[in-house]
Amino acid sequence: MLFAKSIATPALLAQITTAKFVDHVPLYRQQTQFRRLRVCLGRATMAGWMIRLGATHVVPIINLLSDLLLEAPLIHCDETRLQVLNSGKAAATDHWMWVRAAGPPGRRIILFDYDPSRAGAVPRRLLEGYRGILLTDGYEAYAKVALALGLVHAGCMAHARRAFDEAHKAQLSDGPSHAKIALDFIRELYRIEAPLWDLDQPVSAEQRVRIRAEQSAPVIDRFYRWLEGLAPQVVPQSRLGRAIHYTLGQWPKLTVFLNRGEVPLDNNRCENAIRPFVVGRKGWLFSDTVSGAKASANLFSLVETCKANGIEPHAYLSRLFERLPHLRTVDDFESMLPWNLKIPLTTAH
Repeated sequence: MLFAKSIATPALLAQITTAKFVDHVPLYRQQTQFRRLRVCLGRATMAGWMIRLGATHVVPIINLLSDLLLEAPLIHCDETRLQVLNSGKAAATDHWMWVRAAGPPGRRIILFDYDPSRAGAVPRRLLEGYRGILLTDGYEAYAKVALALGLVHAGCMAHARRAFDEAHKAQLSDGPSHAKIALDFIRELYRIEAPLWDLDQPVSAEQRVRIRAEQSAPVIDRFYRWLEGLAPQVVPQSRLGRAIHYTLGQWPKLTVFLNRGEVPLDNNRCENAIRPFVVGRKGWLFSDTVSGAKASANLFSLVETCKANGIEPHAYLSRLFERLPHLRTVDDFESMLPWNLKIPLTTAH
């Protein structure tokens, strides 16, 4: 038992963890559900268990996943807001959950890290020692970190598309527009990319580079010439002007994929990993303490890594929490990485 002299069996801990971090059921609602079952289990008790699990017991697993992530040829990064009530800062102040994603199918890794700051020192800390490719949106802190660490920095075409989509939706008529033309260019790039990432018919990185040279590069060249010709004609502060300015400013990063076959067109892997956190945040709204936010980051990392590999989180956590008291060596902990256990599979994200 992880918690001696308590009712916290591995199955119960897995149930509470899964309910909160997968099904987005806040602890106060779980308390109500347990009461309905005539189980006296308070919110404070459950919160204490979650903090001890996330801040202490699963840390060796998180550290191993982090080491493996930093060995990947490509890392996706993104961040999202979080409110922490008792942090020494004003309650309404934004804190941040940073997310890194990497790894091939079957060994995907998604790691959440809490930090009160959005400054560039945070991704610098998270990427220290990394020597591969960084894929992000246009937040300038990532560019500075990539430069400081000597990383190849790839950009996210989905962010450029989003800016043009907003400009297109804001136009007053349904007729043709410059934003629609930009969206058509980007749509053509995604049409070329789709079969290059089909897991049923794998395509090597070298093959992607060759296909992109033949098919994507001409589209990219036409798109760039069109943007450059249009830019002087558009009001810079309009929605379309901002979309054009963003895309041209990110162009060196947006075109890295042409020569790097392992680089996708966008950062959607990381954004998709963040989405469940955002959905959960709407239910529980905030973290009470810094220690709770840090523990939540580690537990989110485990369940999202499971989901990314098609592994059922409750089954994995039950096995992990049962075995944790008996693990001693690095090999012991490695044996408990999600893909090293025979756990029922779900549909991978």
